[in-house]
Amino acid sequence: MSWGKLLQPDLLLDTTILGLTPELLQQSGLRGLVLDVDETLVPITTAQISAELLPWVEQVREITQIWLVSNNISENRIKRIADVLKVPYYITGAGKPSRRKLRRAVEAMDLPPEQVGMVGDRLFTDVLAGNRLGMFTILVQPMVDPAAEVARKYPVHAIEIWLSQALGATLTPHKHQI
Repeated sequence: MSWGKLLQPDLLLDTTILGLTPELLQQSGLRGLVLDVDETLVPITTAQISAELLPWVEQVREITQIWLVSNNISENRIKRIADVLKVPYYITGAGKPSRRKLRRAVEAMDLPPEQVGMVGDRLFTDVLAGNRLGMFTILVQPMVDPAAEVARKYPVHAIEIWLSQALGATLTPHKHQI
């Protein structure tokens, strides 16, 4: 498989994870989700869940299983977030793009990988790992702290997108319906 295909998300949202609707999940045939944590669910600078995230998780949980898989090595941070969201997690550094912890989450859901979405904000960790396992990959915009959003730039994200396109990925966002 070419690098362009390995870095090509199946769905690219021009918004945060909150734009991933139950309708999009059903249209994509997804029965499970593996969610990245840092900057996908919460800003890296905080462990606080946004007011919109908990209702989103509750709504999505009605139609899919949800697991957290994070590269973050702080079990306290991820456990705190998982406990608030009432979802299971695998921690101690997932090492994405390694497939090992993703595979364990998919096996725990007892679903084929193609019915499980890997949702994250990074192409070279989340999308690459999900594609290597045969999952449906979803790239979302980073969840940032509104207070720090103006001052903080995301050069790594811009470089990943540029490099992925240079390697052949076509990164056309799904148009978010409001």
